[in-house]
Amino acid sequence: MLVNNDIHMARYITIAADLAEHIVRGEYQEGQKIFGRSTLAGKYSVSPETIRRALTLLQEVGIVEVTAGVGVVVKSTESARKYLDDFDQRRVLAGLHEQLHDLIKERDRLNHEIDKLLEELMEHTLHLENKLTKIEEWKVLPDSPLVGQPLAKTKICKGKILAIQRKGMDDITDLTEDIIIENGDIFTIYGRLEPEAREGLVRV
Repeated sequence: MLVNNDIHMARYITIAADLAEHIVRGEYQEGQKIFGRSTLAGKYSVSPETIRRALTLLQEVGIVEVTAGVGVVVKSTESARKYLDDFDQRRVLAGLHEQLHDLIKERDRLNHEIDKLLEELMEHTLHLENKLTKIEEWKVLPDSPLVGQPLAKTKICKGKILAIQRKGMDDITDLTEDIIIENGDIFTIYGRLEPEAREGLVRV
């Protein structure tokens, strides 16, 4: 039987395809009368109206002839074979549409989950931002009172000075007490800048 329960197609269409397959297999010969609507309705567990629509479809494509007072007579095995080929193509197309629909639903679900996680991450980050010790860089301006002062006599940050970037030199990481602070020096600090040290400094 051609009916694929995984793909949602109208019931009368799949019944028409099943009848066409019986004809192609030779179970119904050309010129042979097949079961009436009531018998077919019972066989497929559907209403007579569904069978009527299936037979109308088969008649439209030249597979059977439905005549009042005579019944349903097989007209063309070749038309049945062509209908099955077309039906298989429609079934493939329907399957692709259904797969695409399912993937879009899954994508939307994942996007929703991603948005929720991003929101939680941002909320958590903002909550902890002020509690976490940060690495910052501060540049000494020309009018800073720190210019010309030895590093040992200054109190720049609550934490540790990791390095001093000085123009034309490699980063100074061996911070001895006799280092003199110069205009343009950039302090890399681990911790928070002391409020009184902010005068003459700019964050970079």
